[in-house]
Amino acid sequence: MSIDFEIPAEAKAVRERVRQWVNDECRPAEKQLHEGADYKTLLNALRAKARAQGLWLPFIPKEHGGMGLGPLANALVQMELGQSHLGALSMNSQGPDDATMLTLLAHGTEFQKEKYLKPLLNGEKRVCYSMTEKAAGADATGMRTTAVKDGNSNYIMNGEKWFSSAASAADLAVVMARTDPDAPRHRQFSTFIVELPNPGYIIKRDIKTMAIEGPLSQVMGGGHSEIEIKDLVVPAENLLGGEGNGFNMGQHRLAYGRLRHGMHNVAMAQRALDLATAHVTQRETFGKRLSDRQGVQFMLAECASELYMARLMLLHIAYKAEKGMDLRQENSIAKVFLAHMVHKVVDTAIQLHGALGYSQDTPLASWYTHIRSQRLVDGPDEVHRWTVGRNVIKAYQAHGTTASAAGGDLI
Repeated sequence: MSIDFEIPAEAKAVRERVRQWVNDECRPAEKQLHEGADYKTLLNALRAKARAQGLWLPFIPKEHGGMGLGPLANALVQMELGQSHLGALSMNSQGPDDATMLTLLAHGTEFQKEKYLKPLLNGEKRVCYSMTEKAAGADATGMRTTAVKDGNSNYIMNGEKWFSSAASAADLAVVMARTDPDAPRHRQFSTFIVELPNPGYIIKRDIKTMAIEGPLSQVMGGGHSEIEIKDLVVPAENLLGGEGNGFNMGQHRLAYGRLRHGMHNVAMAQRALDLATAHVTQRETFGKRLSDRQGVQFMLAECASELYMARLMLLHIAYKAEKGMDLRQENSIAKVFLAHMVHKVVDTAIQLHGALGYSQDTPLASWYTHIRSQRLVDGPDEVHRWTVGRNVIKAYQAHGTTASAAGGDLI
């Protein structure tokens, strides 16, 4: 029996529609932004056009206003949207909103879905996710922010958060805090929905990073905030998913976030390769086109190979998701590989552009400073490699082989 790698016709069709959308609408709109167009006016028009064409919330079920795409079709869509900064935003598919929508769909009460999910689905509000803390870093179970129940009506939260992405652009915050220090390690935490602005949720600053920032970086959700949480009162009805379930819900939403980052990384790498290929076919040095030089061809070949492996990884993970199979090991492997892949491809594209690539006359320089964060967000390389390696050892101890944990059993 052969393995079928054919993508279903309907998935191909939606990919083509989105590819055309990004090329015809998002990229020209991106150029208008750089030329001074008003962001809100432009995005609202873009979103209205997207909704009219049925290009809205690709990962959300149709009964909630989305396109109802499965993991495979959504992966194909995301691998197109990432070619423009406005791609995901135009279809209301941007992080961290997307993962929060999925969490609310799965775990929210009817009250929470009506009050908080609907505005997110409609694109009327943005949300941030406040889990990471300086004291804890990659170990979420080390967080110190607390939520203490005050009678039956409210929780009082105190602590700090670090690198809360999109907080300065958000209308809502999903905040994780310790509610029961005596519970088992992964049952100590709960998640709460906080309406912003709130006097108890203080955005101290947007942290300056190595990423090149433009005037719209924070508005578009690219910022990372340092938060002080001081006597923050949260109604008990805003507890999401029940007490003690915060950590598990957080890991689930991060798993989707990792894949979305990876999908967008593929899109960015493909565009970088396209830019590099266009440049070397036009550029001449010492009487010869760059594209005629074997060394340049080898550089392009390495990038194409990286992209080939990246796409196969994501499509295989999407396949496992479609089948309801365990994909945690593959997700961790892909998270690390895809972060390095995009860095390598963009770096190569910069090299092939020469001084032009180092300038900000192309998008490559800003991408390069941004994508370095991919090896840190949603768990750093070291944590995922530790997890993968530990699973390899466990598989060998249990079965005398590492095949399944090392990717030997692909299906």
